[in-house]
Amino acid sequence: MKEQDIILKATNISKQYRLGVVGTGTISHDLNRWWSSIRGKDDPYLKVGESNDRSTKGESEYVWALKDINFEVKKGEVLGVIGKNGAGKSTLLKILSKVTGPTTGEIKTRGRIASLLEVGTGFHGEMTGRENIFLNGAILGMSKKEIKSKIDEIIEFSGCQRYIDTPVKRYSSGMTVRLAFAVAAFLEPEILVIDEVLAVGDVEFQKKAIGKMQDISRGEGRTVLFVSHNMAAVKSLCTRGIVLENGKIVFEGDSNASINFYLDNAYKMSSKPIFERKDRKGNFKLKIQDIYAENHQAIRVGELHSGEEYKIVFEYKKFKDIIPKQFTIVLQFKNENDEIVNTIATDEIGTVFNHIKDEGRIEIQIPKLQFREGNYSMNYMISEKPSFNTPHVVIDYLQDAFAMQVLKGDYWKSGILNRPKGFIQEASINIA
Repeated sequence: MKEQDIILKATNISKQYRLGVVGTGTISHDLNRWWSSIRGKDDPYLKVGESNDRSTKGESEYVWALKDINFEVKKGEVLGVIGKNGAGKSTLLKILSKVTGPTTGEIKTRGRIASLLEVGTGFHGEMTGRENIFLNGAILGMSKKEIKSKIDEIIEFSGCQRYIDTPVKRYSSGMTVRLAFAVAAFLEPEILVIDEVLAVGDVEFQKKAIGKMQDISRGEGRTVLFVSHNMAAVKSLCTRGIVLENGKIVFEGDSNASINFYLDNAYKMSSKPIFERKDRKGNFKLKIQDIYAENHQAIRVGELHSGEEYKIVFEYKKFKDIIPKQFTIVLQFKNENDEIVNTIATDEIGTVFNHIKDEGRIEIQIPKLQFREGNYSMNYMISEKPSFNTPHVVIDYLQDAFAMQVLKGDYWKSGILNRPKGFIQEASINIA
């Protein structure tokens, strides 16, 4: 990048927190810091601490939420910041927005930054929506005349005309986000920072907001930093992406490459390998070696969206001969309460196998995932069934073999995200 094109530069950004307390720590820690500083030494507690892996129990009371973050953003670029929960995305955006300071490193920016990090960020609950627009504009350094020239556009875009002179403490979270985004987008900052908060809005507003961010970057040449777990939104909006894991940048590239890296990595981290499981049963003429989900682009994914197309893939090895026409697969899907919510069985749906290779893939095609938001697990049973009246002879059986995290989706393409939990039933409804 040319130096004159760079609008934001992060150099060696790190952020350390001490777990379990508020403040700098004990008096002894403060004395150690003071003694180091008068001797011209570095803070001794910057040398300790563990990476920010929320899934493991650590030994140190210090944790690096971010560690040695370096990147540049040029004018007019839309940068997607991707990573699982606890990866450090929000901490990074708070540092970039100057909500909190880095422990080490520095941020250099050119121009004003507007942030939308949490519902109600920068809003005063007792003030009306209209008053908060003027307050936010003043914080951004705009004159009253400049704000007045934009206020009608802000109110119209937000869709909150009826409530604009009502205190925002009476707004719903969705209304608050609508107004906050409109303020941040229309008051013309050079850099717009948006966290996952847009997910609070409805589908219509999310599309509207993404369209506005595209206009801001492509038409007006302003810069956007965007954090989201919605990979479709990241793909459509962002030109480049960085992937965070345990407080470090593990990948940087164009948006498609970043998304593919994140999805593939999320899959690899999702569960203990099947071949290591000792709690399986059967005669093991054939053994499942791996289970994973692929989206319609044949990319392994760790998170699934309701209503989308997927394959559940079983990689197998065969050790003894099996008569293909006797080969049967049964899958049972369970919810968080260990209740079976759906079953797929090859003998029930009339699937007959013609050959079974020494090793290969069994692919379960799911045209539209009918689960609602939630965490699910899957049991499988591979068996031989010599005839209709004879019992199954178990080849390989394993409970809780595969974990599925299902996120909300617009199953019916109606603009309404599915309500959480359960199974979606295909149906039509009429009033007679």
